Amino acid sequence: MENQSRLSEFLLHGFPDTEELRMVHIIVFFLIYLVALMENLIIITVIVYSHQLHSPMYFFLVNLSLQDLGSISVTVPKSLLNSLMSTETISYFGCFCQVSFLVYFMLSHFFLLGVMAYDRYVAICNPLHYETVLNKKACIQMATSAWMGGLFYSMLYVVLLLRLEFCSKIINQFFCEIPQLLKISCSESYLAVVWVLIFNSCLAFLYFALITFSYIQIFRAVFRIPSTQGKQKAFSTCLPHLIVICLFVVSGNFVYLRPTSSSPSTSDILISMFYCVVPPVMNPLIYSMRNKELKMAFWKLILNISSNTLHKFSQLCVL
Repeated sequence: MENQSRLSEFLLHGFPDTEELRMVHIIVFFLIYLVALMENLIIITVIVYSHQLHSPMYFFLVNLSLQDLGSISVTVPKSLLNSLMSTETISYFGCFCQVSFLVYFMLSHFFLLGVMAYDRYVAICNPLHYETVLNKKACIQMATSAWMGGLFYSMLYVVLLLRLEFCSKIINQFFCEIPQLLKISCSESYLAVVWVLIFNSCLAFLYFALITFSYIQIFRAVFRIPSTQGKQKAFSTCLPHLIVICLFVVSGNFVYLRPTSSSPSTSDILISMFYCVVPPVMNPLIYSMRNKELKMAFWKLILNISSNTLHKFSQLCVL
């Protein structure tokens, strides 16, 4: 391949460029983005305006929704814009900004999932110390640490990637991601990125092992709860979080640790969607499906908004 280390842009060959498939891509991605936007904004609004939900678990859930909004906003709008304009280009610095923000939101998301596991561990295994251990200051510090951890690794990867030279500008994906950039690199510096990926994957495995150990302790405590109602309430708050963790970790590791194909592959696109596009849509559903407090707060907010709207409308009619 011709050495093109001084590239000004990349080409995103993620989707076939036929007119019919391009329209399907636009419609599907627009609907996915719209649903994710609405779901996460509703979660944030309900928690912020419902004083009964001002607890550590829901505080972390607001942060999770913000990260979901960030991760899907990094990839989908640019892909939609390219399809609408019938182009595949993304600028050199735009590509690295996309990688930087995606890594930032994804890793801060992963760190926050660990914090949320710790929250459930304290709530169920040490309920008497819950308010002391997870006070307002501690919650803010833990959430900030998750965001800062994502920022640190994001900067680390971008610094390493900026040292790479590229022999091609074709990326077989609908967004810029580290595995695809490594595949088109023609410099020895890419080995440093590979080793960092492997090292961080080992750390992620240890982190996931700690989360798993926490949930083993949680389920042991849950099974000791005498009342059936208590068990159901504990499972309703723990199982959704455990499902989100497993889906995120399995799909993310599969994308970053498996060899990338030499040509555009439907499986590559679907798996990448599974870890960066699907979670922002599914997470609000998973967390709210069995959460009675969140659903009650949502309908209470809707009723308040409706009553206020009707009251203002009646005043206007009188005037």
